[in-house]
Amino acid sequence: MACAGGSNVGQISNQAAVELAKDGRGKLFCLAGIGAHLDTMIVAARERKLVAIDGCPVQCAKKILDHASLPAALAVVVTDLGIEKSPKLEVEAADCERVVKKIKEGLRG
Repeated sequence: MACAGGSNVGQISNQAAVELAKDGRGKLFCLAGIGAHLDTMIVAARERKLVAIDGCPVQCAKKILDHASLPAALAVVVTDLGIEKSPKLEVEAADCERVVKKIKEGLRG
């Protein structure tokens, strides 16, 4: 479950989720559907090991999961990895890879 907020770190969160899905390390899921409390999405999400990927300390993705009583097995905040938040929407490949690496490490542990 990735943030896709209006900043570089939101876009990095989303791109990291896309990269993990392409790598077969998970599936993309509709965070907006969870936020809208759509029963079919919440039921489907309960059957999965959830990862919240947030861009910044506000942690919208994790809060949406918490509000729907869906615990995240892992929660990662991009800015906690030393990536500075900016209104520019560019995604640096190295920043995205740092997030992907952190998630892979967290899922192993």
